[in-house]
Formats: sequence, structure tokens, C-alpha cells
Amino acid sequence: MAAPKFLTLLLQGLLLYSGKVLEKLDEAAWKRMEEQEQEMNEEMTRLMEEMERRSQLRRNLVPMIMQKTRPEADSGGSEKEILDNNTDKKDKEEEEGSDREGVENKQQGNRITSGCIEWPGQIMMSRSRVVKELVDDLLRFLRTRLSNSFVPVLQPAIGVGSAFEGWSPCEADDAVYQLLVPLEPPAGHSFHRELATLGRIPARDYRIRVVLECACRVRNMLCFIHSPKHHVRMKNRPPYMLDFLCTELYLDVEKLALWFRRLVKQACVALPRARHYKMEVLPYNQRTCQLRLTSDSGSPLYVEMILGVQLGCTDIFLTSHSAEDPYALSTIWQLSYAVAESIFFSHMTSQVPQGSFHLRCLHLCTRMLKDTEFSPYTLKTIVMHFLNTRPVSSWCRRDCFRQVVGDILNFLHRCLERKELNHFFFGNKNMPEEIYLPKHFEESKPYNILQHLVQNPDAHARALRQCEQLREELLEGLPD
Repeated sequence: MAAPKFLTLLLQGLLLYSGKVLEKLDEAAWKRMEEQEQEMNEEMTRLMEEMERRSQLRRNLVPMIMQKTRPEADSGGSEKEILDNNTDKKDKEEEEGSDREGVENKQQGNRITSGCIEWPGQIMMSRSRVVKELVDDLLRFLRTRLSNSFVPVLQPAIGVGSAFEGWSPCEADDAVYQLLVPLEPPAGHSFHRELATLGRIPARDYRIRVVLECACRVRNMLCFIHSPKHHVRMKNRPPYMLDFLCTELYLDVEKLALWFRRLVKQACVALPRARHYKMEVLPYNQRTCQLRLTSDSGSPLYVEMILGVQLGCTDIFLTSHSAEDPYALSTIWQLSYAVAESIFFSHMTSQVPQGSFHLRCLHLCTRMLKDTEFSPYTLKTIVMHFLNTRPVSSWCRRDCFRQVVGDILNFLHRCLERKELNHFFFGNKNMPEEIYLPKHFEESKPYNILQHLVQNPDAHARALRQCEQLREELLEGLPD
């Protein structure tokens, strides 16, 4: 169990993350808060130990049942032959694989325990601040360098994704720190967003057309359109930005990402803080910029910078993140809700009395459902619906931790039975005022994120079985 000093730092970090000003607390108040944190950690430990015990019993019971039922069902040999074969096989496994089985069981137990009980929130919040500061320095350097050029203007980065929201579907050391870098058009240009696919609900594929605008007054000089020396060039082909960052007047994701990666490589060498970190630009993705930051201690942090263009004055962006279709054109931009989701979690963290309770539940559920048919986004959607509809007081009762996790799995099971789970941002009439969405989002019909299960009966059956097994293991340990 964590020491009181660590718990104090954890509470301070959670309050700082939520943006709330920490009022002066007397010694008794601090003690009560530390006791609450200890009890919540103990409850998580008890829950996972109980689930692991039941899972182990289930694994041991299955071979016993198979040995009893298989001789009668199998007509390919006598009962004695089958039993002898099973005995020989069992003896061989015991002789040759007992140590390996013990290691595997220990590794499986450690995976669940270390992944779920060891709360990674404090570690990720601390690392998130380091990553954000580094990226802010990098972008400030690039903005200064590009201030007199006609290229997209790099805005301050926005931390998005689970690591910045305060939870993770994986262990802290495996987390990827994602930041969205908004782009604005340079002087003399404008971005026009166009739907790339019609009839799809919700529409996710867009193109961004670059249009020349008069900017004579902005720079106190003749713009591209009205400059005489550019007149001949304008008649023959587009100007600078359209030359190498666009394809047929549309902003090209891959060209833009390549340009940005080259700039980041140069900035990594020039930044003053670069000597404290080994900063490497990874070549793995054509649509984003991925970094590996290695500190003096040798511990790496993985960062992904995603380029985006804001959709009007909303918290929805068109991003360069990998398209759903691997064969999509490089001029296709994907609609992203990541910024709106980050704002929602930040808002709820400031509202929930026990600031990390809901994040712990989400972390635990996504770890439980690892290697199943469920994506972390499915569980994240359920938790967002719960946060938006339940009283905030229901998220602070440390003695109800098991019950809340059970409610999440029960809700998931009902959604699977119906093959329906509504997207959080479409058709939701109960959206917090802090989040700005396009008007048509609220007016749209709810969008089913489990639609793929309707079209794939086999996947639906597997998901239902997996959910029922986990729910049974969990609910059997819940108090009456």
C-alpha cells in the first residue's frame, strides 16, 4: 500500500489536474483524505484479487470437466485409450512444463495486478506536464522561425487521449502521449471544409480546400492576388503553400505531416532543453509526427503529435490521424472528438468530489477487458454517459467502487444484447455548457457505435460471451 507521503502528492496532483485551487486544509482534513485514498486502493486490490481467484478456479475446473465428458462424446477410441492418452499428456506437461505454467500463471496474475491495482494516474499526469512543456517549447520555436512565411500557422498544442485525461487502457510505461496541434491558415489564405463522402452517418471524411484571399491590409503590402510581380505566376500555377502542401488545391495530410516532421527534427537539435532529452522523430506513421523522448535515466516516453483544423468555433477538429480506410486518399481528413472528450473529462474531474474515482473505474474496466472484442472507446463511451447522467455524489463513495464497476459491466451487457450503444456527442441533449459542438450534432439522431456487431453475428456472440464471463466473475464477489 502506498505511503502517506505518496498519497498526499497524489491528491495534490489530482487537484492540480482538475484546475481547482486547493484551499487551506487543517491536519484532520488531510488525514481524512489520506484515509479515503487508502481505502479506495484497498478496495481495488480486494476486487482484483477476488476476480483473479475466481478466474483461476474457472481455469482449473475446465480441464476436469473435459476429462469427464470427452470419453463419452468421442467415438474415435475406447474410454481406456482416451484416459491413458490424457494421463500421459498430463504427466508430460507436468514434467516438461510445470515451471513454465507457474511462470505464466504468475505473469498473468502480475499483469492484472500491476495493470489494474497500481494506479497510473499520478505518473501519467506528471509525465503529461513534462511532455506538454517540451512540445510547447518546440512549437514556440517553430512559430518564430515560420513567422514570415506563407505556411499553416502552428497553434499551441492540446493534450488529448487517455494519458492526458488521467487514465489509461495500458500500463503507465506503455502510454502514448497524444497532442493535437491546431493549424490556422496564413495571411492571404483560408481553409474551406468540404464533406468528402455523402450519405454516411455520421459524416467523418472531409477535405480542406485552400483558397486565396486578399491580405493587402494585413501585411501592408500587395497580396498574392494583387501583386503585379506574382501576376504571371498566378496565371500559371498556385503560390507557395499550394505548391508543396496541397494536392489539387486541397490540403494534403501526408505532405503536411512530412513537412512538419522535418521541422521537428531541426527543432529537436536547436531547442535548449534538447540536451536533457534524447529526442528522436520516428518514421512509422505517414500522417502524424511521432517522437521518442529518452531522459538521462534512459526511460523513454512516446509522443504523437496530430495535426488538426478546427471545425468552425467548436471543440471538434478535422485531424491527420490515420483514416479508417487504409486506402483513403491523402487529402482525406478525419473528424475527431478528442478535444471535446478531453474537455469533458477535465470538467468532470473538477466536479466529482473524489476526483479520480471515475478514472479509476475506467482504467480498471479497460484493463479487465483487454484482449477481448471490446475497444477502450466502448468503455469510455459508457463512462461518459454515466458521468453525464448520474449525480456527481455517486462517484465519491469509496465503499461503492465494486458496485459502480458492476454497473458499468451490466450496462455493457445490456448494450450488447440490444447491439446498440449511442455515441456520446450525437443526439445528446444533456451536453455540459463547457463543450461547444456543431449545431447539427445535437439535432442528429443517435449514432450506434456497436453497429458492426449488427452486421457480424460471430463477433456479437463472442463479445456477449466474454462480457457474461467477466460480469459473472465480478458480480459473484459483490456484496448483497
